Amino acid sequence: MVELKTPAQIEQMRLAGRVVGTALATVKKEAAVGVSLRELDEVARDVLRAAGAVSLFDGYQPGFAASPFSGVICTSVNDAVLHGLPSDLRLADGDLLNVDCGASVDGWCADSAISFCVGTPRSEDLELIATTEEALAAGIAAAVAGHRIGDIGAAIGRVGKDAGVGTNLDFGGHGVGRRMHEDPHIPNGGRPGRGLKLHAGHVFAIEPWFWAGPGSAYTIDDDGWTLRSSDGTRGAHAEHTVAITPEGPQILTLP
Repeated sequence: MVELKTPAQIEQMRLAGRVVGTALATVKKEAAVGVSLRELDEVARDVLRAAGAVSLFDGYQPGFAASPFSGVICTSVNDAVLHGLPSDLRLADGDLLNVDCGASVDGWCADSAISFCVGTPRSEDLELIATTEEALAAGIAAAVAGHRIGDIGAAIGRVGKDAGVGTNLDFGGHGVGRRMHEDPHIPNGGRPGRGLKLHAGHVFAIEPWFWAGPGSAYTIDDDGWTLRSSDGTRGAHAEHTVAITPEGPQILTLP
């Protein structure tokens, strides 16, 4: 069941989105060579605590996970692209870091992710990040009343295909509201004109993620969470929580 949100409920979600956006911006500011992933998790934890927000990640255990997630952010480095557990790993010069954060305020949720380089960036990493952000913008632009879920996925997939990057459809966007993951699933590819028809009041987390290499296969680390490319190529991830309104799509996860 896909529920429509009222304008007042969307504004409640925007409050959570601002906290998430602020946490990600603060983590990016504090990320530097020598800083550990666990220290960045504490940075985000402090932002959520100060805002009275509740982490959606800490203690979360979906069906595929062998243990609950231990952190308020996902921190995925280089060839890891999703679900990386915060650890004592210290960032090195040239690392590509993907950070995902979700939080709720008064029971309403928001979810967002960014990717950025630490220290001296590699040109190919900057290109991959730019492609991922372009795909996110394309997906958001397609999230208008009257379109269908397939239009969002097709817009994202078109950018990935044109760039020649690796795309996997196992994980993707999703509905969001009172829970972090609600129906429908939004794959990062597909055919336009297919799936659920979009209406004002739908709220989705739209999240393309790509690898620099053309492959789509991945492995999961022994921690049961960290997802990384099978061929060692680096990945990037970008995500916003977006509301469909009569005036067009509105991003709710800006700081």
